[in-house]
Amino acid sequence: MEKLKEECGVFGIISPETKTVGNITYFGLYALQHRGQESCGIAVSEGGHIRSFKNTGLVSEVFNENILSTLQGKIAIGHVRYSTSGGKMSVENAQPLVMDFRFGNLALAHNGNITNSDKLKKELESQGAIFKSDSDSEVLVHLIARSKKDNFTQALIEGLNRLEGAFSIVIINNGNLYALKDKNSIRPLCIGTLRKKIVFSSESCALDMIGAKLIRELKPGEVIKSDIKGDYESFFYTEETEKNLCSFEYIYFARPDSEIFEKSVHKIRKSFGAKLSERSDVKGDVVIPVPDSGISAALGFSEASKIPYDKGIIRNHYIGRTFIQPAQELRDMKVKMKLNPVPDVVRGKKVIVIDDSIVRGTTSRKIVRLLRNAGAKEIHFKVSSPMILSSCSLGIDTPNDNELIANTMDLERLTKELEADSLQFLTTEDLKECISGKEHCMRCFLKKGEKYAKDL
Repeated sequence: MEKLKEECGVFGIISPETKTVGNITYFGLYALQHRGQESCGIAVSEGGHIRSFKNTGLVSEVFNENILSTLQGKIAIGHVRYSTSGGKMSVENAQPLVMDFRFGNLALAHNGNITNSDKLKKELESQGAIFKSDSDSEVLVHLIARSKKDNFTQALIEGLNRLEGAFSIVIINNGNLYALKDKNSIRPLCIGTLRKKIVFSSESCALDMIGAKLIRELKPGEVIKSDIKGDYESFFYTEETEKNLCSFEYIYFARPDSEIFEKSVHKIRKSFGAKLSERSDVKGDVVIPVPDSGISAALGFSEASKIPYDKGIIRNHYIGRTFIQPAQELRDMKVKMKLNPVPDVVRGKKVIVIDDSIVRGTTSRKIVRLLRNAGAKEIHFKVSSPMILSSCSLGIDTPNDNELIANTMDLERLTKELEADSLQFLTTEDLKECISGKEHCMRCFLKKGEKYAKDL
């Protein structure tokens, strides 16, 4: 793994006027596909009954017109998955989770990572609970089912107060659609409207896809309960809330056309590039991005430095699942399957390359070699995030600390390791300035044991 991985995207919709919410959810998930490619699913409620379909694969691979024609109703939730907790790629671990219990029927889709799920699972299993999947999301379902509270909402609040970590969740229960966030708002979740329909999504790009209007981001610890009449109410499952938004949503995870935590992702990434330019003393001939997540920052760098922007690397978007032979020659071809230089853009030039992050460094080194072979005179590698120095415990699939290349060597050695002429990272101070960092989690940019960046 070279890039950090987010684990999921969720979507929910409730409509008093149409039964095509399954089809709308399909398009919403299509827009969220970048948040998870292992599996996907849709659950639809109509007349007190929940129908669902889920499988491994991309949204376009799992669903077709015949399947969507069976998913008719007025409430729907959907999910795209990249696993962190519950690592097996299987239908059992795909979501939404669906069950019937004493509070009626339930479907649940979750984005995040419940950090105390192992402890809660052992407790629940000792009480006789039987888990059907490896997903940490199922812990909340069992907590709700075993609650002694009088109604679903009270049981939900009780269950949420047992959870630790990151979670943005959508739930169908007995004709209502719930959307909620953890008390630190670590993962994004927004609410919008489409005529009389109420819509929830991990990112606003999915609202744009279906023509919905963005209202706002959910607040830390907020639960929104909406009904089939188009009405909704908001309450909080806890008073102990504090924003601790994941900074990597801006750096890499989110689509640039989204608004995350009520800020434009594209605009913020451009500001990352401008900050890199302010601190750069390199006189390059051309600025090129590593596509696609480096594009906005490269534009910002180019505009601030007045150095021309061009497409010096082309990305192949049509790579499916491919088996790579273990021979070195074939392994070296793997990066070329995805990225290929444009020799006419880089030949004989001092090239400034902008990428969003460096994790293990393997792909970065291969990119430098590709550009050298294409005739680049100099290669100056710029990274629009700080050095990643420690692994994440809140839902990002991160290698161990000793596998993070920036954690194992200083900048001079790292530059030589990547075979670049120079190497520059965004500073944590500049990152905080660009994204209002007091409200954002930056733990991964500090070594273990250092003071938490949020308090710096």
